[in-house]
Amino acid sequence: MTFEGPEGAGKSTHSQRLALWLRHRGFPVVLTREPGGTTLGQRLRQILLDRRGGRIDPFVELCLYEASRNLLIKQVIQPGLRRGAIIIVDRFQDSTWVYQGWAGGVDPALVRQMGYVATEGLSPDLTILLDLPATDGLARVKHPNRIEAKPLAFHRRVRQGYLLLARREPKRFRVIRADRPIAEVHKAIQQEVIDVLRQHHRA
Repeated sequence: MTFEGPEGAGKSTHSQRLALWLRHRGFPVVLTREPGGTTLGQRLRQILLDRRGGRIDPFVELCLYEASRNLLIKQVIQPGLRRGAIIIVDRFQDSTWVYQGWAGGVDPALVRQMGYVATEGLSPDLTILLDLPATDGLARVKHPNRIEAKPLAFHRRVRQGYLLLARREPKRFRVIRADRPIAEVHKAIQQEVIDVLRQHHRA
């Protein structure tokens, strides 16, 4: 399961709440994030998000994100799946398609191709898209990193890209309004997850 959405949508908060909720019900859970999740991935995260590093070309961003993702697949996600755990990831390949491709200007087809190689063809069973206007999300950010500090027009395009993906893949995506109290959003996420778990149980 992956969490996606624009800045300030609450991905980290709700991925953590979901992991805790599932663990309390006896499910084995691996919670991780992108970029990061591994030792080298965390170092790449610092490079990608540090405002002091200045501008990074979107193609270079793409390469660094995919490198971090491949490490996460091999070191965290695949071992977790082999153990029968539910994997929850705060951002995944959709973020790269939206941020570096749709909003960043890199050919989206190239992003998909590189993403398929980096993920080794692994795709989420469920993607929770926490949606809210870019202005609302950015207003929640107290200390913006390099990505969060990009112009408002960029972040509006990010939101457009996510909604486009959700329309293209309605079976995988669940769009949940994030401009509501945390408890309401969490309840909506719970219901979507219950539905997916029931489908897997029947299968």
